Amino acid sequence: MRHILVLNAGSSSVKFAFYVAEGDALRLGFFGFNDALGTAPRFSARDANGTLIGEETWPAGARLGHKGAIEHLLAFVETHTAGAPLAAVGHRVVHGGTEFDHPARVDAGLLDRLEALVPLAPLHQPHNLAAIRVLRDRAPELPQVACFDTSFHRTQPPEAATFALPAELREKGIQRYGFHGLSYEFIAGRLREIDTRAAEGRTVVAHLGAGASLCAMRAGRSIATTMGFTALDGIPMATRSGALDPGVILHLLRAEGRSLDEVEEILYHRSGLLGLSGLSGDMRVIEASDDPRARFAMEVFAYRIGREIGSLAAALGGLDALVFTAGIGENSARVRAMVARHVEWLGLSLDADANAKSGPCISTRASKVSAWVVPTDEALVIARHTARVADTLAT
Repeated sequence: MRHILVLNAGSSSVKFAFYVAEGDALRLGFFGFNDALGTAPRFSARDANGTLIGEETWPAGARLGHKGAIEHLLAFVETHTAGAPLAAVGHRVVHGGTEFDHPARVDAGLLDRLEALVPLAPLHQPHNLAAIRVLRDRAPELPQVACFDTSFHRTQPPEAATFALPAELREKGIQRYGFHGLSYEFIAGRLREIDTRAAEGRTVVAHLGAGASLCAMRAGRSIATTMGFTALDGIPMATRSGALDPGVILHLLRAEGRSLDEVEEILYHRSGLLGLSGLSGDMRVIEASDDPRARFAMEVFAYRIGREIGSLAAALGGLDALVFTAGIGENSARVRAMVARHVEWLGLSLDADANAKSGPCISTRASKVSAWVVPTDEALVIARHTARVADTLAT
């Protein structure tokens, strides 16, 4: 029996999941988060059934930081495992560049290579690496495994990954990378269990959450995706603009005299659903609102998703299945129905009753394209990779 800890560190939060590995089986022990690390930290942990098993808050203004959050978590883990040691820790690392197409054990050399990728993911990569460094300082012998959000998309053909830019820029790594790969990897595996046609055929997966993207899969392998060089590209998200005419950025810089920092703030934090609605980037708030701007935000969101599905279907040469996943995809029947209307021309016929119940299959029997609601589990994918690496180290 081995204990595996999974960490997903963001700018002000650390999400975690603790697994017990017995042979090839992984059992979830507990999961949770420690967020608002620099303002008013709070810790919450629940067991596999969702029962609260740990909770703590710190005063407003407390600055726990990644170091304090991880040390608190390790103490919690020790208490709930009677001091049994961890076999390994797995990390979500957003960017693996062109070098990493599979998980890798962390060492000093790997950290240096991942640090070099920070300019490609400045809002994510530094925080992913911060958690790794905290653990290396505290427990240098503890195996750590980096699992990359970009790795799943390394199967894309060159024509899908290449921007029409001069060679000197392309040679510096400016290309389409794609993200949410750990989620897509889980869905690809899950489809093999629930729909062989979708697993082996031409499927578009819509990962719709605060960050949102779509991926075209053929036989479970990524051949195209909506996110590109950064996680800003593609469809509108909670606060990110999604795809934008590059001329808009030039206009903001030249005609309006905006600074680079201002433009970055607009595109990453003031656009998307928030920018469209003027209310919130949270789809739950938007759905509950009677404000016409909220309805319009939903219409733009669904239209852009439908348009991208058409593009990805063209890349696939047709469409056999559509899968909705992540926070909005799994929980908003209204968004799914709006998207489905844009995909009817491809042969999708939505079952309204099944959609209202969140499926899992939400297409009618007569539909040429099957549609599914499949909850994703990135932490489990990371745990599986981490357990395999830990097993390799033990042999």
